[in-house]
Amino acid sequence: MTVLDGQALIHYFEQHVPKSLAVEGDRIGLQIGTLNKPVSRVMVTLDVLENVVDEAIQKQVDLIIAHHPVIYRPLKTMRTDQGQSKIVAKCIQHNITVYVAHTNLDIAEGGLNDWLADALKLQDVQVLSPTYTEPLYKLVVFVPKTHETRVREAIGEAGAGFIGNYSHCTFNAAGVGTFRPGEGAMPYIGRIGELERVEEVRIETIVPEGQWQQVKEAMLAAHPYEEVAYDQYELKNQGKVLGLGRVGALNTPMTLKALAQHLKALFKLEGVRVVGDLSREIKTVAVLGGDGNHYIHEASAKGADCFITGDLYYHTAHDAILDKLSVIDVGHHVESIMKQGVKDLLTPFIKNGQYETEILISEAPTNPFQFL
Repeated sequence: MTVLDGQALIHYFEQHVPKSLAVEGDRIGLQIGTLNKPVSRVMVTLDVLENVVDEAIQKQVDLIIAHHPVIYRPLKTMRTDQGQSKIVAKCIQHNITVYVAHTNLDIAEGGLNDWLADALKLQDVQVLSPTYTEPLYKLVVFVPKTHETRVREAIGEAGAGFIGNYSHCTFNAAGVGTFRPGEGAMPYIGRIGELERVEEVRIETIVPEGQWQQVKEAMLAAHPYEEVAYDQYELKNQGKVLGLGRVGALNTPMTLKALAQHLKALFKLEGVRVVGDLSREIKTVAVLGGDGNHYIHEASAKGADCFITGDLYYHTAHDAILDKLSVIDVGHHVESIMKQGVKDLLTPFIKNGQYETEILISEAPTNPFQFL
């Protein structure tokens, strides 16, 4: 078994949580240290506070993966005895790297907002506020008939050919390929200087942008030719729509009061703030981890009876009442669900690679609020 390289771990992570999904101006990615080093221990946290860094030092952590940026606003000084600078200095002093996945983790399919929707067991889940439509490409590759099944299965397993609920979708047409190997070539079929005719199959399939590189690599690995003939066309078909928040139906309708009590128990909260008639029946809910103040009207327009979010402003609560939308403010700290989610995402990669790398969940408290 070997220790995992930090670059390799984050490369895998970013395949599931691409940086390109983040909203403009968000502070994400590598914030402190370097990824060019072996990583024996990774710690996942919601926030990077001083007590979290102290925990990382005590547990000999090499890499912290956080949701909230440790550096969100530019530092005006770099004093090692106070403020954010003290946290940054501690990380550098103890060679602790800090990597941040913020709104890209919120938006990603199978990311934070999906984890919240899953915890609530929502049905028929849709995106609350679309922010990104994934581009689609058409892959066309010409394969000798002897290898068509091998190549088709390879690109399908790599993520090509998804149309709705169908996978491995391709179109195949037989034909004849011609080529003449030149000096220095090492042809799989044919002889140097002689025109070769080969029965080939033209395979066409759809590939989302996020899967293009891995599909291409799988195709090239499965194809027998020294030089593979393939085309990439950008499509105008609409790809997968991603965005902030989720909307879905509860398994069983319940009153607003019962839903608030359920959320307290589910997320182990000391209390929640509720806007609306406690006896109102709730069937459809919108959920958005963190600050959801700008999405009240979208939640209402998507047919939600209740919006579950955090950091609700006073006047936004009035707007919700005018929209006849109930709201449950569960607090920003509900996003701590990401700690287990990220661990679950990374664990199979480490296990399959048989790496001597441990994923820890931070136990240091970071919720600034108490209920009296």
